[in-house]
Amino acid sequence: MPTRTARTPGTSRADLIADTALALLAERGMRGLTHRAVDERAGLPQGSTSNHARTRQALLEAAVRRLAELESRTLAPGSLPGASGPPEPSQPPGPGSGGPAGGPDRLAAGLARALHRYLTGRTELLICRYELALEATRRPELRAYYDAAGRQFREPLVALMTAAGSAEPERHALSLVAWSEGMMFACAAGSYNRSVPTEEELRTGCAELLRGMLGGGGG
Repeated sequence: MPTRTARTPGTSRADLIADTALALLAERGMRGLTHRAVDERAGLPQGSTSNHARTRQALLEAAVRRLAELESRTLAPGSLPGASGPPEPSQPPGPGSGGPAGGPDRLAAGLARALHRYLTGRTELLICRYELALEATRRPELRAYYDAAGRQFREPLVALMTAAGSAEPERHALSLVAWSEGMMFACAAGSYNRSVPTEEELRTGCAELLRGMLGGGGG
């Protein structure tokens, strides 16, 4: 008997279906995600998922939408300098921390905190993202939806790089995303899955990258 997706009080049926779709993607991959499997895993009457998301495209869109919501919670308010709310005080500013967005070291501390949350507690979301990203390469209609959901993460990062003093915020944001994505893939699904870096190690690596782009000395 498959384990049912836990339904917390107040969870809507739409969220339950989307959460279950993500759980199936993480456990079984894209081929294991079907309307019938979602019904069975969620403990819903047969046909419930089809009533909510009539096509496979609609089911995939629901999974992308829910994934974006859950990933945004990992980047809690205050995690990054310049995000809504004050930055968390877990890392001292250190040298090179001046500037509107806190400078390379302070920005690195926030990014390292977010990455560490993913790698120590939310790796299943990363697996789901990889499954959906690969599927989007084969489905143009999903590609458009997936990219639109991703802009809510990319655009604030460009704004942060601008505030940090980047002369080329779009290009620098892409470099930072590439570094972060590479780190997450290596540690969640790649050859470093058994040697996840500490938050301090992530902060050091990210700070090295940011100092190269933004300038600022110090360690």
